[in-house]
Amino acid sequence: MKSNPKHLLFIVQYPENVSPSQRFRFELYNEVLIKNGFTVTTHSFIDQAGYAVIFKNGFFLQKAWAVTKGFLRRVKLLFNMKQYDYVLLECGAAPVGPPVLEWIMVKWLKKKLIYDFDGAIWVPQVSEMNRLYGFLKNPGKTVSITQWAYKVSCGNEFLCNYARQYNKNVVYNPTCVDTENHHNIPSEQDVEKVTIGWTGSFSTLQYLKLVEPVLQKLQAVYDFNFKVICNQQPELNIKNLQYVEWTAENEVTELATCQIGLMPLTQDEWSEGKCGFKLIQYLALEIPAVASPVGVNKKIIEEGVNGFLCETDNDWYTAIEKLLQNAALRKQFGTAGRKKIIEQYSLLSNSNNFLQLFS
Repeated sequence: MKSNPKHLLFIVQYPENVSPSQRFRFELYNEVLIKNGFTVTTHSFIDQAGYAVIFKNGFFLQKAWAVTKGFLRRVKLLFNMKQYDYVLLECGAAPVGPPVLEWIMVKWLKKKLIYDFDGAIWVPQVSEMNRLYGFLKNPGKTVSITQWAYKVSCGNEFLCNYARQYNKNVVYNPTCVDTENHHNIPSEQDVEKVTIGWTGSFSTLQYLKLVEPVLQKLQAVYDFNFKVICNQQPELNIKNLQYVEWTAENEVTELATCQIGLMPLTQDEWSEGKCGFKLIQYLALEIPAVASPVGVNKKIIEEGVNGFLCETDNDWYTAIEKLLQNAALRKQFGTAGRKKIIEQYSLLSNSNNFLQLFS
């Protein structure tokens, strides 16, 4: 690869260093790409000013202007694409509307388009903050872009199987972490008071309601903290609730103070498309995990080895109770969990696989 340098264009939704999906699916590999003779250019739809308001309630005019600017930026980009050998596209060139830009890139400009998605983006899903824009979304365009793509990169096998219906060049590309330089702080398990943790974006806060009654019941017997690391404060009736506003700077240090990590999910198509990134982060930091047996969770969690899979409230109660009572078990699970992440969900293990997207 070094003898034949290639120019890559990453077309993404948000500015660099702010979106977990972008950071751990693309930006994670920037140094690897450069070392292998690639040049990388990132082009976001939403700029920094737009990102500051896009997930907040209100700001209708600012959001409309941010989207308008995004389209103008994308159109301008089309006139500067000759230099790029490959185009990696995250979800879609624009968050709303038909795939016109993608059609031009592939059919007119003849670009080798690698289409990447780490969720069931063909399922209609609209956040509370942007419900007014829901009618403009066009999740059905996923099929068209998948058909046009040179290759398709998917974050789990459920997504890969969907993509294989429309494209034969599908690559399983898990979301990974840098276990050497970033997710490298082991959780301390010998503590006086255990902290159970959860990390994620505001859009997944709803899942915490699934385990709220269990945590309340456990707190009637055991004294523990519950830490939520998020970009929005949760509405939970739980004692000893610690809310930490997520930042790229504190995402690892704050999470590393937890001794148990949770990932509850509902059983539906949207959840099947999730790539288990919460679990990957927990286990990378030697934090044993307790999760719903949905989708890729069943692959990441090995029952009784690095965590527990729970369906009923009683399952959740029993699993969390075991870990609350036994620091040695937490440590044993944590060690096994980090080993699995290094072997299957790390920058080290996936770099060659990622590089093969551009061949």
